[in-house]
Amino acid sequence: MIDPAREAPQGVARVWALCERMVDYAERQVFPGGCFFASASAEFNNRPGQVRDRVGEMIRSWLSYLEHAVEQAQEAGEIDDSISARDLAFQLDAFAQASNSQFQLFRDPVVFDEARRAIRERIESLRPARAA
Repeated sequence: MIDPAREAPQGVARVWALCERMVDYAERQVFPGGCFFASASAEFNNRPGQVRDRVGEMIRSWLSYLEHAVEQAQEAGEIDDSISARDLAFQLDAFAQASNSQFQLFRDPVVFDEARRAIRERIESLRPARAA
């Protein structure tokens, strides 16, 4: 997910590319049961040990990368810094994760478009006002 998104320029374009890749990954159903990390997290979150630790490391790494991309967009003036990069990364990830879990439960592919729309609307709501 991360490597293809690195081709997008730093800033809001990269934030969007990362989110799009995350939703695409769930939509393509690469693994039975949806996102591997979401499934593994649900299965191992109450089982201390190396598997849970590794899954946690991978998820933390993803969230840190997304947070860093948001910070770069904020530094470039493309996303308002009235919200912390960590909070926005959490929100964007939550939209994508919701699409994955809802698709697994309901098998309605419209959830992926709903996630993309929610992500885009959230990002756009934090774009600075354009000069008239």
